Amino acid sequence: METKILTGRQLLLMSVTAGICVANVYYSQPILKEIAASFAIDEKSAGTISVLSQAGYGLGLFFLTPLGDKIERKKLILALQVCLIIALLSFTFANNIYALYLSSLAIGIFAVAAQVILPMAASLVTENRGKIVGIIFTGILAGVLAARVFSGYIAELLNWRYVFGISAGMVFITTVLMQIDFPSHKERFEGNYAKLLGSTLFQIKRFPLLRRTALTGALLFGTLSSFWTTLTFHLTGAPFNFRSDTIGLFGLLAAGGAMLVPVFGKLADKKNNPGLSLIITISLVLLSIVCLKIFPYSVAALWVSVLLLDIGVQASQVTNIALIYTLDPQANSRINTVYMTCYFLGGAGGAYAGLISWQYGAWSAVTIQMGIFTLIALLLVILNFKKKTPTS
Repeated sequence: METKILTGRQLLLMSVTAGICVANVYYSQPILKEIAASFAIDEKSAGTISVLSQAGYGLGLFFLTPLGDKIERKKLILALQVCLIIALLSFTFANNIYALYLSSLAIGIFAVAAQVILPMAASLVTENRGKIVGIIFTGILAGVLAARVFSGYIAELLNWRYVFGISAGMVFITTVLMQIDFPSHKERFEGNYAKLLGSTLFQIKRFPLLRRTALTGALLFGTLSSFWTTLTFHLTGAPFNFRSDTIGLFGLLAAGGAMLVPVFGKLADKKNNPGLSLIITISLVLLSIVCLKIFPYSVAALWVSVLLLDIGVQASQVTNIALIYTLDPQANSRINTVYMTCYFLGGAGGAYAGLISWQYGAWSAVTIQMGIFTLIALLLVILNFKKKTPTS
């Protein structure tokens, strides 16, 4: 078998582009207060913007990313990025809350270009697939985390609208670069679009491992989304009274956890016990929630919790992703679609659960909800990863 590799330049381009695309889903989170003030709406109505962008991402994952197994991914990514630019400009110039809602949904749908890149990278290499996936996933994580820092500072320095206008420019630059140097890949699926979606759903029935990892991933990302969505409200209130740029700095702490993701990708290549790895990483998430519960108004406790939460969730995800990419390389986009659709719908559900919990019991209720999600995920892993080779 011919050894296939990606050049360092191509890998960097994939990673950066994926991060810039996915960041758009999260720009709104630390600046919800500013957006709410602009349109004279309450916190729950503003929080719906974040929920819609994540729900849109889940819809785009299911209906658009399977096309990566059928048409040339370079063309697919171009189309998605052009539509993303239009959606970002629509958000920038929106003059009512309903236009914001529609634009936010569209931003989520077309930001899935990142998830066309991820399975493509796995398909373009024959060795160190876990490491490559880990690097691309690090780019995605860096985009998620840097989004909060970037939007907080730009909103404080200029205005929240500039966040999305500047992002449109960054997406345009990466669109040009992708078309210059992005590698093409011959696709394999020969059926029509309906059959493609049917085949995507069939992967759920085909692989028990995919079902388990998808549910675990959804619960963990739901926990993370609940935290970041409600953290803005927690930190803008007493006793913190932080501004949006200060809140954005918490994303820098989480970036430290993202740097460890390629390490877990390497461990996946070495075929270490994935069940044990997941138990350890999910336990870190649970520990972070306990810390939040015991010390709700301690900045130091928040620092520790942010690190543990992001390291635990993201390390769990890269282990899951490395596992599912061993199932069938010819169906990577469809398998990735199932996992990531569940993953981001879990994120949207977690964000909504966090908003409801905040409405009824503020930070105390949010931490309880996060704990429930995490405990269910841990129980699923303990019950289902008893075999040394859980790839069936």
